[in-house]
Amino acid sequence: MKLIDGFDSNYRYILVAARRARQLQGGAPPVIDTLSRKPCRIAQDEIKAGKVKWIIPETPASPVEVAGEMLDKAIGEN
Repeated sequence: MKLIDGFDSNYRYILVAARRARQLQGGAPPVIDTLSRKPCRIAQDEIKAGKVKWIIPETPASPVEVAGEMLDKAIGEN
């Protein structure tokens, strides 16, 4: 399956489209003119038009890394 432009995986595309479709179902107005009335299709059209912005959240540090940083601070190492 071909990757959608601007996405690192098809899974992320589906997540973004689903979240935007949920917003549309909740009453958010579409940001593009479209003939479709289906929220999923409208969300896909908005993504294709570049009107939906998204970011990859920064992954939190693992507990081991956090513990190591706390230990370094406690004993004065940087």
